[in-house]
Amino acid sequence: MRARPGRVTENDIAFAACEIAASRPNGVATFRRMKREIPNIVTLSTADQAQSQTRPREQLWEQLIRNIKSHFDQPGNYICEGYLEHVPRVGYGITAAGRRHLQRGIS
Repeated sequence: MRARPGRVTENDIAFAACEIAASRPNGVATFRRMKREIPNIVTLSTADQAQSQTRPREQLWEQLIRNIKSHFDQPGNYICEGYLEHVPRVGYGITAAGRRHLQRGIS
């Protein structure tokens, strides 16, 4: 598990999404699978696990999964950088660039 002080970042979550997608035969990390597996990949702080004020059924870290798509046009975002592609209503697919990024091991 990767541990970081404080809250996890969107890129921590996106890197974990790449790892999950790369492990799947179809190269896709579904939203459901990410919510189930990310806590086993990234060390979540108490602050990360706090209930969202805007989405009462989610913890704060879960919002970062959707933020990957929301911030798709921002430099540094995993979709903008070409590491992930959004699969509407399903999740994220890993690209060839995303597989190379995983090999470098830097979120």
